[in-house]
Amino acid sequence: MTSTIHTHDVGHGHGHGHSDVPVPRRSLVARLRSLMPLLGPHRRLIGVAYLAGVVHQLLLLTSSGIGAYVVARAAGGASLTQLTGWLIVLACLILPLVVMQVADNTYAHVAAFRALADTRTKVFAAFERLSPGYLLERRSGDLGSAAVSDVEQIELFFAHTLSPLAVASTIPVATTVVLGWFHWSLACVLAPILLLLASVPGWLRRRAELHGHELRDSLGRMSADSTDTFQGLRELVNFGAHAQRLGLLRKQSARLAETKSAHGRRSGIEYAATDTIVLLGILAVLLLGARLVAAGELDRVFFPVAVVLASMAMLPVLAVTEVARELSIVAASADRLTTLLDAPAPVSDLVSEPPEGPIVPHVRFDTVTFAYRGNLRPAVREVSFEIRPGETVALVGHSGAGKSTCANLLLRFWDVTGGSVSVGGHDVRDFPQEDLRRLMTLVPQNTFLFNTSLRDNIRLGRADACDDEIEAAARAAQAHEFITTLPDGYDTVAGELGARMSGGQRQRIAIARALLKDAPILVMDEAVSNLDAASEQAVSEAMDEARHGRTTLIIAHRLSTIRTADRIVVISDGRVAETGTHEELLATGGAYVDLLASQLEGFTAPES
Repeated sequence: MTSTIHTHDVGHGHGHGHSDVPVPRRSLVARLRSLMPLLGPHRRLIGVAYLAGVVHQLLLLTSSGIGAYVVARAAGGASLTQLTGWLIVLACLILPLVVMQVADNTYAHVAAFRALADTRTKVFAAFERLSPGYLLERRSGDLGSAAVSDVEQIELFFAHTLSPLAVASTIPVATTVVLGWFHWSLACVLAPILLLLASVPGWLRRRAELHGHELRDSLGRMSADSTDTFQGLRELVNFGAHAQRLGLLRKQSARLAETKSAHGRRSGIEYAATDTIVLLGILAVLLLGARLVAAGELDRVFFPVAVVLASMAMLPVLAVTEVARELSIVAASADRLTTLLDAPAPVSDLVSEPPEGPIVPHVRFDTVTFAYRGNLRPAVREVSFEIRPGETVALVGHSGAGKSTCANLLLRFWDVTGGSVSVGGHDVRDFPQEDLRRLMTLVPQNTFLFNTSLRDNIRLGRADACDDEIEAAARAAQAHEFITTLPDGYDTVAGELGARMSGGQRQRIAIARALLKDAPILVMDEAVSNLDAASEQAVSEAMDEARHGRTTLIIAHRLSTIRTADRIVVISDGRVAETGTHEELLATGGAYVDLLASQLEGFTAPES
């Protein structure tokens, strides 16, 4: 009879419950400024867009002023002949106006979209750099939101804020100077109105920042919960829990709706304020201009020109305040992105070159101690054992004993707190991570298959492998037979999370990947405990093939697998309790026998 020994290592305390990325307390300007490095080499394009925007606005002011002047002259009785020159100038301004507007929009958006593409690359690189420690504390749906939604959100800043902001700081000044040339009092009236208009977004800044964080957090939670729901539909149906889950989604949806409503109410207040200021500004210039004309201090033909220029001066400021209503959301996205991109990696390369000479696949744990956090008790303490070249060692122990931690330290997902883990006599920290990964391959308990063909899923083991090599690896992994019975053979799409494959099939695909990579050190988190007898037999044969000639560390779950190991290391409460072969450990009647006795019903320890 085959029995299962459960060894899931959950003692490190990491979970998946966090849905929001913590954000630092900084000013809005500082948080938006943190996005500037993401522009990288595309800043020149933003500069071109700014120049084009300024020229466009100057041409627009000029054409509007000339148009108002022509109307005033015509109303005063000027003939067509007298106005022909001005009309020709207006006609000549049309093409430059169009060209500058197209250049402004084109270059700003090209810079933004290129910066977004670069940022996504940096985000995905950060995911790899931070794996797995940092990402274990984040929900996949929320991380997906950061990679897609948050990155997309900053397009508003790059394409619709930087250039308009620069234009808004240039054109109103030029317009005020022109109005001052008409009469100094016109400039004195317009300047405070423009400043008041520009200050509107700052009136409700704190509330805007709060709404921005709440909205991005609500969207992240909604994305994470939706992802969980889609992936767990089978379980929801099986347990009749769809109503309970729907209630959670409704609650999240209601929270999102309320957050958006609050954001909308604040935006409404800002719209009303800006419209009121604009109308009051135009009215003030109208009244003052009329008074100046009546007093003979302003030529009446310049009166409509002054009103039009004053109105046009407000347009760039209005454009910025329009965007500024959404900048709180952009700032929240910036916080989430910069927090992710600046997060320190659990491990980092300490050297640039691997040790010289051939590396013997000899693994040694030397008094290794490790805690996942400084405030937690160590997951493993003074653990020492070795795996000789070509040998298979099984780690066994109760759940949370520290077995998976040992595997993670060998793979250098984390660095030891004390002691050392070495390969071929060299500390794993003496290898660049990329070189260390070439020496090892992991067959996890829960195999992830991408929603692509089985051929491409196996090719993950070695990107340059040809079809014959892929088939050879599949044959050795006992996967070729079931693959060829599928309608599309190796071109069969695995489905999301490998949903179209059984557990045994997914595991054999994972072993095929490992065989294709052909690394000298193999780490296996055995996954036969939940398989039927036929699948277990096939996977066991595949595992035997994968282990052949390789230094292998197995986190063992089943007695049938444990007995095939050359040596067994029993981990208890983070320490090595005993080491030996299956027969030797049975004979001693120690921790190994106690472990088996707790798992095997009716097991009787032999007399020592």
